[in-house]
Amino acid sequence: MDEDALRDYLPTAFGGSNTENDLEAQMEKARRLGFEKKYREEFIDSDDDDEDDEYPVSHELVFKTHDRAVTSITLDTAGARMITGSTDCSLKFHDFASLAPNTIRAFKTVDPTATKTSATSETHPIHTVKFNPSTGSQVLVVSATPQARVLSRDGETEFETVKGDMYLRDMNMTKGHVSEITCGTWHPTNSEQFVTAGTDSTLRIWDLNIRTRQKDIIVHKSKQAGAAGRSRMTAVAWGVEPEGSKTMLVSAALDGSLLMWPGEGPYHRPSAEVKNAHTPDTWTSGLDISSDGRLIVSRGGDDMIKTWDTRKLKTPINSTPHPSTAQQYPTSNIIFAPNSTAILTGSAVGSLYILNPATLKPERVTPVTFAVPLITVQWHPKLNQIITGSANAETHVLFDPKTSSKGAVSILSRLPKRRHIDDDASLTTDYDNLGVSGDAILNPGTSSEGIQSATYASRHPTIGLTASGKSRDPRRPHIPAQTPFSKSAPSEEHIRERIAFSDMRTEDPREALLKYADKAKDDPMFTKAWSKTQPKTVYADLSDEEDTNARKKKKTGERS
Repeated sequence: MDEDALRDYLPTAFGGSNTENDLEAQMEKARRLGFEKKYREEFIDSDDDDEDDEYPVSHELVFKTHDRAVTSITLDTAGARMITGSTDCSLKFHDFASLAPNTIRAFKTVDPTATKTSATSETHPIHTVKFNPSTGSQVLVVSATPQARVLSRDGETEFETVKGDMYLRDMNMTKGHVSEITCGTWHPTNSEQFVTAGTDSTLRIWDLNIRTRQKDIIVHKSKQAGAAGRSRMTAVAWGVEPEGSKTMLVSAALDGSLLMWPGEGPYHRPSAEVKNAHTPDTWTSGLDISSDGRLIVSRGGDDMIKTWDTRKLKTPINSTPHPSTAQQYPTSNIIFAPNSTAILTGSAVGSLYILNPATLKPERVTPVTFAVPLITVQWHPKLNQIITGSANAETHVLFDPKTSSKGAVSILSRLPKRRHIDDDASLTTDYDNLGVSGDAILNPGTSSEGIQSATYASRHPTIGLTASGKSRDPRRPHIPAQTPFSKSAPSEEHIRERIAFSDMRTEDPREALLKYADKAKDDPMFTKAWSKTQPKTVYADLSDEEDTNARKKKKTGERS
């Protein structure tokens, strides 16, 4: 046998091989130059393709794990775990350390508002999800309910706020929110406190050690709301004052006002208030405080972005027009960069705007989701990566291999995992040439044109089922078992042959009883006890003439 041919046929080593060139090509697939060039040609009409490495937006990685719009994103302090919330009423947990280019998926799905005991419980969209900045081990979840929840980093409920009495008029007397909570955030330094803003015109400060009621309550009495004096609180931010020793609370209301309180109290009246910060009856969805505590940025439903000085909260420093998406997506946010040198927000056409905080002029406009609203934005300081959530259920992680670390960079630095023969193809996500995760499945017996997006049910066909096959998912109604009668209408012949005594439906009841008359007379099993005790009937013998006369008298009423 030819030894050279055998040597070429057999592998030189077992296990993973060193394919450094493949890793470099894999990273190059995530480059976004082609997409930005297309955007410039169609919208900006500029041929300037110079790269600006100041912002990590040169590459991207896409997570397609939700079924509906992504409304909130959070990452822990180490940048190892990412949680996304959506209008599909679910939280998706992603662990960067366990992902590879062909396994981009969520390792856990949690519905925080669903109960395990009730199969008909309602589920609600997610408004806010935030990791505790002090510990990174707890997650604040605000959904479209009067109760907020604190989960562990693994999705287990640890704390749930109480619901107030909706029949009490004085909000100071209720123990919790009486209507939907719009947003919430953690205390910047105290890991056991957080604040929630509700549509009941209150801000409520909660302590994890107090489970029966809120720790403090701030009631906003709006003069523009008339006699009721209530206005929905649309946004809240908790930051550090410029001196750095104290904190401050800033909130926006539906009446257009911007209010600020001392973070540690007292909360009887705001320390500063701007009544017409934005147009009344417009939803101010975005609100953030800079890291040094000197600036506040607000994004209103009146298509305006404004910056404010916390030391003189009377008039805005700068303002710029910016189309709002708050009417359709009330959780559209705006944030400061980690070093407060830039302001980030999304747009209705799917572009990421990076603004100068001094002038509010765009320093970089980069497209993320073409012609699809960009709802939420986050910039992780340790990873130096920008994470965005869009209305098309996509989560984009923007990064630069030169300045970013871990996160998406670590995912693309790994070799694709080898597929085992027993692996379910619907539980993995392939990474295509456009830098976008192709989360799709191919139905058996269809062509390549029959590819459909993988839903939660297709990716997890057996999770949450009991031994009898019933789903434990409260969002999925119980499907009754199909019987031969529910498939089609049975024929009369089928009923007569298969169902006993079914012919009794068409039988005359009188005839059915009379056919047992002779048998009852010969064998009086039920009436023989009366045969000796009942009297015999005796009738008088009348002739035909007497009988006829008696009937005539009875008709005329004559007496004999």
